[in-house]
Amino acid sequence: MKGHLKSDSEQIDYLLDIIKRQGTEYLNNITDRPTSIDHTFIPELQSLPETGYGTEKALQIFNEKFEPIMVGSGGPRYWGFVTGGATPASIVGDWLATIYDQNTQTVSGQGDISANIEIETIQLLLKLLQLPESFLGGFVSGATMSNFTCLAVGRQWLGKEQGRDIAKEGVSGTVKILTATPHSSSIKSLSLLGLGSDNIVKIKTEEGNREAINIKDLEEHILRLTGEPFILISSGGTVNTVDFDDFKAISELKKKYNFWWHIDAAFGGFAACSDSYKYLVEGWEYADSITVDCHKWLNVPYESAVFLIKEQHKILQVETFQNSNAPYLGDPLDNFSYLNFLPENSRRLKALPAWFSIMAYGRKGYQEIVDKNISWAKQFGELIENSNDFKLLAPVRLNTVCFTLKDGVKEDEVGRFLEKLNDTGKVFMTPTFYNQHNGIRAAFVNWMTSEKDVQLAFDLMNEIITEIK
Repeated sequence: MKGHLKSDSEQIDYLLDIIKRQGTEYLNNITDRPTSIDHTFIPELQSLPETGYGTEKALQIFNEKFEPIMVGSGGPRYWGFVTGGATPASIVGDWLATIYDQNTQTVSGQGDISANIEIETIQLLLKLLQLPESFLGGFVSGATMSNFTCLAVGRQWLGKEQGRDIAKEGVSGTVKILTATPHSSSIKSLSLLGLGSDNIVKIKTEEGNREAINIKDLEEHILRLTGEPFILISSGGTVNTVDFDDFKAISELKKKYNFWWHIDAAFGGFAACSDSYKYLVEGWEYADSITVDCHKWLNVPYESAVFLIKEQHKILQVETFQNSNAPYLGDPLDNFSYLNFLPENSRRLKALPAWFSIMAYGRKGYQEIVDKNISWAKQFGELIENSNDFKLLAPVRLNTVCFTLKDGVKEDEVGRFLEKLNDTGKVFMTPTFYNQHNGIRAAFVNWMTSEKDVQLAFDLMNEIITEIK
């Protein structure tokens, strides 16, 4: 070892100290970091260095070229998509995950023990979400991979019901996927799995500005299948209005009919942390699989999500994900081969940030984060509802506010208004389309958001709408 690599190794404490200072400064000033930048600016492409610059010089280049245009997406007024922040404890866990650099593989036998940390973290999450220990889980990169994993096992179940082993034989024929308001990641997963997004059977939604499944229409569609097995995708918090399907009613249907029940509860599942809103997920413990996103309301760094699948489907999981031609990974059904239950073989210790954050703040800490975010969303909704220039497109059910400009303003002005709002760099929201209207979404999931952030954003909105008018 020689040159820059040797030098960097010898002064690793100095280099990490520089990063610590820079990271601390960023986090201490994240409230003032712009939430949006001008995307027309494209930095000049870097040529490949022949012998490298060493880490300190590379950091200098990064700080000159990229750091000034990094947005404060982890800050208190980044309300676009459903982007959580990162708690201090989760940052500690994330840094340690990088330092220890484990590949989460084995539960018993020789090798690292990071899989044990992951299993313990899943158990902590089940307790936090008040779910039974009858779920097996694992960490993946996000809701898309979580939905993919759950639906992959659902696909294997469906094949077995039809007398086929899809993992070995491949997909053939058609399957039925019943759903009302699926997230785009579920549709994407169906395409990736070869199930075909065109095989979705759309179920009516409940009346009264709802996105939830109409249970009567669902049962009518089930009866038309005359016993044919199918997959049901239900919502534990829709994107636009955070609507929840009636899990208790669906669990009753599951007693009568044969189907795989998957719940996409990417962020809405954390309603279970709130004494006031946990009724929204009552009955979800009867599902076959559940998606939960940790880099949303759990407030850990990207990429972090979990899939939860009933332990009774353990064999189906192994059939779907086993490394059958890799004897060095052990017996697929043995505890040693944890990777035979997961889609990815090479994974960092994604669970560690979540483990640290849950251990650091506990049930009460997350209850406070969830309840406060909901209160800010409700407060923002009330400001909109009582304004002269804005109106809600749907009731504020949990933590997302879906709104538009009031009647009398042209529909195409909504986009111009949002562009001007985001251009301020002080708040960021995303566009949507709901109930035949162009709209705007503001999602509250960050532990740092406060009442003053809500008021600041609303004051900015009033300034901009005055300019447009």
